[in-house]
Amino acid sequence: MDLVKALNVSASGLKAQGTRLRVIAENIANADSTAQQPGAEPYRRRVVTFGNVLDRELGAETVRVDGIVPDRSEFRRRFEPGHPAADDKGYVLTPNVNSLLEVADMREAQRSYEANLKVIQSSRAMLQQTIDILR
Repeated sequence: MDLVKALNVSASGLKAQGTRLRVIAENIANADSTAQQPGAEPYRRRVVTFGNVLDRELGAETVRVDGIVPDRSEFRRRFEPGHPAADDKGYVLTPNVNSLLEVADMREAQRSYEANLKVIQSSRAMLQQTIDILR
């Protein structure tokens, strides 16, 4: 039944976007986490990558989290000579997390999550109407 396929595909999307939202929350929570000693790296932003997987039993392509990878962009430097992680010139490496970018990613993930949820709700309603007609 195609409605069951739609439910399963949307459920995989919900799971993937839920993981993305969790990683974004971790990035935002650690946006100000610096190293505790000179030369050590601060928190590095992480990014979720997705991939399509053919579900042979279902006969449809679903989305899966391919991995959670570190963002290799440069750390920012802040002049703070009294900080325990300051180098010999007084600079501290700060995380490569851009809060504005994280909020934009969060909104995109939230909208994708909501769209998948609407498909599940619509499929469920259609199945319920079919059951009501058959009674």
